[in-house]
Amino acid sequence: MRVWVKLLLIAVAVTAAGVLIGFYVSNLTTLAGSPAYSIPVHNVNGHPVVELEIQTVAAVGPTLSPNPEWVSYLIHTTSGWKRETVWDLPANATVHVTWFNFDGASGLRNPYLARPQGIVGNHILVYNRPVDRVDPNLASHTFAVPALGLIVAAPGVPDDAKHPCGYAPCSPGRDSHTTVHFAFHTPAKGGHFRWQCFVPCAAGWIFGFGGPMQTIGYMDGFLNVKA
Repeated sequence: MRVWVKLLLIAVAVTAAGVLIGFYVSNLTTLAGSPAYSIPVHNVNGHPVVELEIQTVAAVGPTLSPNPEWVSYLIHTTSGWKRETVWDLPANATVHVTWFNFDGASGLRNPYLARPQGIVGNHILVYNRPVDRVDPNLASHTFAVPALGLIVAAPGVPDDAKHPCGYAPCSPGRDSHTTVHFAFHTPAKGGHFRWQCFVPCAAGWIFGFGGPMQTIGYMDGFLNVKA
């Protein structure tokens, strides 16, 4: 076979692979049934402010997922708790996050992730107490947006908690949990930013990073920041 024919075949194969990858990336936000949710916005002195309420659970349960044992994030919407991890946010806004974590500690493989970054004030509130670092061994999950330099870790629920949550959605008024508050700013130019958990918490998967850890609608998603 002539050299130019081989080069042509290689070029065709590379192009086809690129097209397939493009389709895969473009469809990421619809995989696992996670449509974009537009979080309500209110204005404070002319500045857009968003109240984002989320929870992390050890098992999402049969009513919210075809994979009931998968660990997952949920968001509090106007119609209740939903397994939706693609969120529409306004640009140049302040996002106040209330995070209810109902899962136990998994621990961080990289202690660097234990220190909150990219948030207002460089500290979080755990049970309304300011904290500038979470014990890496007691961390349960992280909320991280790498492109924005944002990392927050949530402490896990103690093993001897009296009212552990079985299946989601869990209740902050009934089930044992840790509560984390923090705030961050969305960029003025907008953009499409992936967020995810960096704790290897997918039990039963190799290295703990399979299944829900790599599936939109569970432990990762996108921030659609619209200018």
